Amino acid sequence: MDRRTLLGAAFAAAAATPALAQQPALDPENTLILELPAGRVTIQLLPDLAPRHVERVKTLVRRGFYDNTPFHRVIEGFMAQGGDPTGTGTGGQRETRLPDLPAEFSPRSRARFVRGTCGMARGAGPNTANCQFFIMFTTYPSLDEDYTIWGRVVAGMEAVDRLKRGDQRRNGSVENPDRLRVARIASDS
Repeated sequence: MDRRTLLGAAFAAAAATPALAQQPALDPENTLILELPAGRVTIQLLPDLAPRHVERVKTLVRRGFYDNTPFHRVIEGFMAQGGDPTGTGTGGQRETRLPDLPAEFSPRSRARFVRGTCGMARGAGPNTANCQFFIMFTTYPSLDEDYTIWGRVVAGMEAVDRLKRGDQRRNGSVENPDRLRVARIASDS
């Protein structure tokens, strides 16, 4: 599919959603397309909130880093986490060969963790995010001002909703987890 067709579909889906209908057109350089088993997801990147995290996501996408990575932690009523090629929830600096990122937490007045929000997973410290990310299934105020928000789903949330549930960290394994097939920045298509 060429870039015009891809962006046209994303714009049409965004316009069909009343809350998004008044938003300006998506910037192809700040639009992330994920191909999941259940369909395409379009994410608006938010460099005004988290410029370093958005740049990291774009760098890793352009390297093909996220292609075929599992969603190793998908918790009903919470979120779907991926971005770790090891599938264990421990991947980061060793796999990316990039340093961890300093926190870019947003005040609640600017951004909140609601359905479709994309955040960066991190370790115990605030400056430990690297490559793992999550997409929210629902509103979760306890994450506000404590995790970096770098994007939001503008189309295709139903494909995220259909990801297989499981948690590698709790069960020791998620049998045949769903995988992010391909991730691309819209301007690169």
